[in-house]
Amino acid sequence: MAIKEYFELVFSDYTLRTITLGTAILGAVCGMLGSFAVLRKQSLLGDAISHAALPGIAIAFLITGAKDSNTLLLGALVSGLIGAFWIRGIITKTHLKSDTALGLILSIFFGFGMLLLTFIQKQPNANQAGLDKYLFGQAATLVESDVWLMAIVTGVCLIVLLLFWKEFKLLLFDADYTKTLGFNIKFIDTLITFFIVLAIVLGLQTVGVVLMSAMLLAPAAAARQWTNSLAVMMFLAAVFGAFSGVVGTAISTSQNNLPTGPIIVLVASCFVFISFIFSPSRGLLFKQIRFLKNRRDLQLHKTLTFMYDIAKTHENIEHPHTIKILNNFHGFTRKTLHKLVEKNYVTIKGNMWSLTKEGYQSASNLYNQIFNNE
Repeated sequence: MAIKEYFELVFSDYTLRTITLGTAILGAVCGMLGSFAVLRKQSLLGDAISHAALPGIAIAFLITGAKDSNTLLLGALVSGLIGAFWIRGIITKTHLKSDTALGLILSIFFGFGMLLLTFIQKQPNANQAGLDKYLFGQAATLVESDVWLMAIVTGVCLIVLLLFWKEFKLLLFDADYTKTLGFNIKFIDTLITFFIVLAIVLGLQTVGVVLMSAMLLAPAAAARQWTNSLAVMMFLAAVFGAFSGVVGTAISTSQNNLPTGPIIVLVASCFVFISFIFSPSRGLLFKQIRFLKNRRDLQLHKTLTFMYDIAKTHENIEHPHTIKILNNFHGFTRKTLHKLVEKNYVTIKGNMWSLTKEGYQSASNLYNQIFNNE
């Protein structure tokens, strides 16, 4: 199926429409909430929570014996919240740093979850379990009720963000100042963590435990390259996440045997790659362009001040001097001289150069700036 045909079928085919809407909503809410994890320098939080949710899925199945997605996700939510609060407890009650606590909870919960899955596989109803889809995700299992659940959670998340916007911003950038203002930072932090866990749990069915952290962080990391505003960053992250979901689903559906979750993550990674290269303020390309421009300007300034040192010893600033002086005592490039000529700072006739009045004045100002700074 061609991608064009896919987008035509989205409006007529129930399954494609459900998957597309589900992945788009998931990408948007993950992008928004992932912004908090990125700005709080808790990039591993999503990875730890998604892995911590696995034993909750297994335990929920063992208790109920059913594969009802809502029941399994509820178990994942409880397990994920326990993992999140254990991480917080380890950080506050011990001398361990956050990365150690995140890695510890990730490995313990994931190991326990894999042990439970192995136990389930040995049961008589193991073939009916299908719990392995939560490891790597299976977007094709999304139904309309799942999409409605994602939409409701996203709506609630937006309402909470609007209600506590000021508090969230203060906590992100200055927790100590937030505390001095009388805000309950423990409650605000718990609220943020709860919604991050909720977003991760919603994505387990689509993207899976292993890749969910990338879905949470990639859109936010890409958006961070384009802006310094939290509101703009969250909006861009939501857009990048939604586009990743839609485009990833389209690519996966248009080709045979391509899993949707990994493709969505790869599309989101493309947004990150493009942002790292082409964003105007932080992109590597524009950084290199600014570096080359600054180096060229520095070479121009060095050459111009050296010319000024020579010219100021003469009463006539337009007195011609041989280019060999620059070559022997300072070094120059023909390109540098041409730039100075284009700026009308220098005139060159044959092998002789002289400063113009404009060039002398510019060099004098530059020379005085350097002298005053020293």
